[in-house]
Amino acid sequence: MHDETKPLDPLPAERLYREADLSNLDFSTTADLDPAQGLVGQERALDAIRFGTQVDRDGFNLFVIGPHGARMQEAVKELLAEEKREEPQAAPSDWVYVNNFEDSEKPIAIELPGGRARKFQRAMDKLIEDLKSALPAVFQSEEYQTRKGAIDEEFQNKQNEAFSELREKASEKNIVILRTPMGFSLAPSQNGKVVPPEEFNNWPEEKREEIKETIQELEKELEHIVNQIPQWEKERREELRKLNRETASYAVDQLIEETKEDFSDLPKVVEHIDAVRDHIVENVETFVQNTEGEKQGQMPETRAGSPFDQYKVNVLVSQSDTESDVPIVQEFHPTLSNLIGRIEHIPVQGALITNFLLIKAGALHRANGGYLLLDVRQLLTEPFSWAALKRTLQRGEIAIEDVARFMGLTSTVSLEPDPIPMNLKVILFGDRLLYFLLSAFDPEVQQHFKVLADFENDFRRNPENEAVLARLVAAIAERKELRALDREAVARVLEHAARLAEHSEKLSLLTEQLQDVLIESDFRAKQAGREKIGREDVQQALDARIQRAARIRDRMQESILEDVALIDTEGTKPGQINGLSVMQLGGFSFGRPTRITCQVRPGSGKVVDIEREVELGGPVHSKGVMILSGYLAGRYALDTPMSLFASLVFEQSYGGVEGDSASSAELYTLLSSLADAPLRQDLAVTGSVNQRGEVQAIGGVNDKIEGFFDICKARGLTGKQGVLIPQSNVQHLMLREDVIEACRNGAFAIYPVRHVDEGISLLTGLDAGERGDDGHFPENSVNRRVEDKLRHFATIRREFARQQSREASE
Repeated sequence: MHDETKPLDPLPAERLYREADLSNLDFSTTADLDPAQGLVGQERALDAIRFGTQVDRDGFNLFVIGPHGARMQEAVKELLAEEKREEPQAAPSDWVYVNNFEDSEKPIAIELPGGRARKFQRAMDKLIEDLKSALPAVFQSEEYQTRKGAIDEEFQNKQNEAFSELREKASEKNIVILRTPMGFSLAPSQNGKVVPPEEFNNWPEEKREEIKETIQELEKELEHIVNQIPQWEKERREELRKLNRETASYAVDQLIEETKEDFSDLPKVVEHIDAVRDHIVENVETFVQNTEGEKQGQMPETRAGSPFDQYKVNVLVSQSDTESDVPIVQEFHPTLSNLIGRIEHIPVQGALITNFLLIKAGALHRANGGYLLLDVRQLLTEPFSWAALKRTLQRGEIAIEDVARFMGLTSTVSLEPDPIPMNLKVILFGDRLLYFLLSAFDPEVQQHFKVLADFENDFRRNPENEAVLARLVAAIAERKELRALDREAVARVLEHAARLAEHSEKLSLLTEQLQDVLIESDFRAKQAGREKIGREDVQQALDARIQRAARIRDRMQESILEDVALIDTEGTKPGQINGLSVMQLGGFSFGRPTRITCQVRPGSGKVVDIEREVELGGPVHSKGVMILSGYLAGRYALDTPMSLFASLVFEQSYGGVEGDSASSAELYTLLSSLADAPLRQDLAVTGSVNQRGEVQAIGGVNDKIEGFFDICKARGLTGKQGVLIPQSNVQHLMLREDVIEACRNGAFAIYPVRHVDEGISLLTGLDAGERGDDGHFPENSVNRRVEDKLRHFATIRREFARQQSREASE
């Protein structure tokens, strides 16, 4: 017999589970251990993060991927803070917005050294308060009132003198000048009294004409005087404006110079203060009027805030508001406005208006000069945010954009603030699938996020790494203020980490899941009144977690035990086998046996996957079935056409079927049907197969074994039941204690299979058989029976074809 078909021996209990080795650690409880610092087992990702944060070039932002969720973000945040402590950097700049006196809809951004924005703001607030007192005082001074009175008097004198001369001239000609609501008019007089129209009409015509001519001459002179009044008024206003500017300069200049002293090293600040000075001087009348109005309790002019607000400073970002030199900002809700900032509006008389003081910073502003951490899934779910981030990275500047414009809406007043130069690292966090999809469908991802930091799910299991993970357990217990774990409890947690990794030679790095187990273990210890966490507390926590999530599993097992879902665990049947699948429901997975059957008859060489025909089978499952055809043709139809029609189906399967982990089980049913060799029903099978008949590794091997074991245990273990698994899956075994104990006692068995010949021999009790030198398989071997049946089908098909040909010719 060939090596492939040697009798299979079940795995010894020692191969089904690997216990933790803590011999490298001398401790009684985790309180004796030095807690692990930073990220454990993530050297590749850490090197990428260090590189990405140190290279100062466009596009070298980071995309961090892995399954670690919020804990991964916190760990990276801690790493950045640690790097910052080791290499102190200068504080990033402060940024403020100030009014643009030439175009108020385009506020000006000013950069200041870190920590000086608040000083600038306070200095301008003080300047305004001082001006509110100084300006009214200087305009109420005796000197100002005297000079203002002189200007008014000069204007009045010009007007009075002109009218006085005209009145005297008119009086000499018996004409008087009258002021009416409509203006000035001229009328004849006699003895100083106006002549009534009736009397005037009785005068001789010659005298009336003379009076009329005189009045016309005087009207021209009056018109000339009246026309001169606006010019005189203009001259008066110019003189007053000149006086006001001169007076305001006297009051303002000293305060302005005092304000500029503290910022003489900042040209843009000095330039703005000078602009404030010029604007105050040019508009001093409004300033004084509003100050007086406020002092008298009058309502100021209705507008967006006080008229004095235009001289204030809007501090957008101030490093004096942060606890560290280099900002590390984690934005949990990356809406467009939270990301790039926003321009707020206030209602005034039914309209929405705004000004530069209503500009608010976004996460990009707060992180400028440091790091911005974003969850990419949350970013993508917020309208406009992903596009805005890419646009910002492309332009290298942070431009605040009004959401209303994105949505096609307009407001009464809008602003276009100066964009702020961007100098930060954006770090995106997401899972691998999302990263690969984004990279495939959005080429800008590779343009803007050139550094990939890929976090490991697990790391190699050896005594050194087990010691590292034990210290990580100690760190979690310390950080979460849990009871200390004894040695056995730590060992059980490490063994659970191997089960999470689905590999006896690896340890999971899913710290969030380990942390949840530790928190629940602490609760169990507290309930039991223990001062430290023991192995039984960890086991109770693990059992309770399964129990809470296992309702559907229990109902499915119940349906099998009640023969609603048909699964045999004893006897033999041809063309029928127990396949194994894994169901994932939330964070809980479990194995479930499924009956797979096969029917064969003569045909055209087609193996039909019924799941595929009804569109319940996925592409991977369909590929696995097609591989069976390749295996049959390559092994049994070397000199004879494949004259087979076979149908395969997962019985009582009403949902989608995907994956190829049942392809070996399907092949066994196919061979059984062709060889008329019944298959053992006390065995279940998992494993994929290739065209050469080699059994290949599958996922979820522990869940699958335990799923079939639970059914057998509920019906009663016979000592013959077991599961066939791929040999390459043996390294993944980390089974439950009750399964191991049953195997140790010979009540259950796990068989490692390399080739389908080994599996079919065990399942049928017949030799699989190897093709001899004569080109034939041994008599009564499974393979000989299969080959004979296929030859028989070929003969039937040929005879049928000949008969059809004869009938057609007749």
